[in-house]
Formats: sequence, C-alpha cells, structure tokens
Amino acid sequence: MVVHEKITIAKAINASLRASMEADPKVLVMGEDVGKLGGVFRVTDGLQKDFGEDRVIDTPLAESGIVGTAIGLALRGYRPVVEIQFDGFVFPAYDQIVTQLAKMHARALGKVKVPVVIRIPYAGGIGAVEHHSESPEALFAHVAGLKIVTPSNSSDAYWMLQQAIAGDDPVIYFEPKRRYHDKSRLDTESIPDPLHKARVTQSGSDLTLAAYGPMVKVCLDVAKVAAEEGKSVEVVDLRSLSPIDFDTLQSSVQKTGRLVVVHEAPVFFGAGAEIAARITERCFYHLEAPVLRVGGFHSPYPPSRLEDEYLPGLDRVLDAVDRALAY
Repeated sequence: MVVHEKITIAKAINASLRASMEADPKVLVMGEDVGKLGGVFRVTDGLQKDFGEDRVIDTPLAESGIVGTAIGLALRGYRPVVEIQFDGFVFPAYDQIVTQLAKMHARALGKVKVPVVIRIPYAGGIGAVEHHSESPEALFAHVAGLKIVTPSNSSDAYWMLQQAIAGDDPVIYFEPKRRYHDKSRLDTESIPDPLHKARVTQSGSDLTLAAYGPMVKVCLDVAKVAAEEGKSVEVVDLRSLSPIDFDTLQSSVQKTGRLVVVHEAPVFFGAGAEIAARITERCFYHLEAPVLRVGGFHSPYPPSRLEDEYLPGLDRVLDAVDRALAY
C-alpha cells in the first residue's frame, strides 16, 4: 500500500494526470500555459517535460477553439483533458460545451462518444480580480449530457479525475482553487468510491449539512463548533452535481430531520434549490424544519477586499444551523 501522509490537492491532480497519461497514450492535456509554465497554479508542472509537447499542448488564448479542438480530437479516439485557466474564462467556450460537447452522443444516437474532461479552477477566496472567482457549476449542471463533479480533498482529487478521464462521457471537473494547497491523506492503491457517489464525512444526528468542493471544509468546521455547543451535525460531501446522489442525502435527512445546503455560488437558482426541492419531495414526512440554503449573494462577485463578506463562512452557516434547529 502506497500512502502519502499529506499531499496537496494541486499535487494530487498532477499525480492523477500523470497516472492517466502513463496508462493511456491517447490522453492529452491542453490549455493556456499548461506546458512550459505548468499552469498558473502549477497543477500541470513537469508534465510537458516528461510527456512532450505533442501530449501537453500550450494553446492560444481562445477557449472556444480549445474546446472545439478537444471535441475533434475525442472524435478521432483521443481523450483530451482541457484546462480552462480560470472559471470566468469558460464562457467563450460555453456554446461549444452545451451545443456540441453535451449533445454529440445523443445526436449520433449513441454511436459517437466524446470523452472530453474540462478542468475548471473555480470559486473565490484567493483575492483575485474580476472574472477569476466565479462559481458557474449550476449553469453546466442544468445541461443534459454533461457530468459535473468537484473534489474537496486530495484523495478525491486524485481518483475522481482518473475516473472522469477513463469514462466515455464529457465531464466538467471543477477544482476548488482556494483549496489547492490544502493537504490530506492519499492512498494511491485504495479502491475509490464511484465517481458520482456522495459521502458522509462526519456523522451526526440533529441536522445534515450538504456541501461540495470548497465549502466542505467550512461545514466540517461548523460541525466541530456545533459539537462544542451540544449539537450533532452530519456533513455530506456531494462530490457530484450531475448526477446527484440523492439516495445518500435522503438517508441522512431521514435520520436527522433537518437539512442545510451550502455552496459558494449565489443561492438564487443555485444547486441548493434543486436539492431542497428534491429532498422536500422525498423526505416530507421526516423533515422537522424547512430545507435552508446558504450561499453567495445574487450579485457580481465583489472586489477582493469584500469577498470575505460575500463568501459563506462559519458564522453564516452556524446561523442557518441554529435557525433550522429552532423549529
């Protein structure tokens, strides 16, 4: 068994790309500055040196062209892994993703597969300028034909990316950029959970917190503080947003009777709305309180000096926990 006591999420993704490229010569990495620079977050550092410029490709600054090229490569039997440098840069490629990539399989009546993985560093917390701290996951989860996943720790970052690359469906792989340097254990020989399986990361009996990506750590911190106050909070890491593992979430809510959904994206029309509606339908007779949502405000992402006020933090989530438990 190979166990790393601690490895950052960024290094886990790098190791995952390396493992996938070693296992399959058809796996390509492409994007802006992914080669010589190793990416702006150095996630692809060293890959071009080891695999060459034909497999780790520095592209022009043209997201629509990058994704369009990846679609063409996938149709010729390759497995491209595209990096969108920052979340807010993906929108020039939105048409290619939702009009072509997501629909190609259905349009061809299942005869064509398009195994493209699009890596997107997303969400805030790094003090960046405009267009560098977006959370567009709900825009993609709404589109049939795309799978949407996001890890919250190094082990998931390592395994989920390899699973996404090995599959035959297009996958949007959201990377929580402010967690890139968070460290956690990684066992490179363990059996990973299924790609779209949610995980109970903290057991509890009074209330369920559901989160994904960067907010999982916040919710685990909330659970610790709540425990000091005599409240037992269960934390569910959703891991996947399309599809969502509602069965795991339902089992948790049937036990606790309360649910608070937490994400960085704006609450308005966010992923939490779909989760709240589904769980209300599934668990109506088990709920002791309405499903509450905590997220960003319905406004453009603010300047870096204000992002601490914008991002859901410990106090805002604890307030929702208290409100749910007060019913």
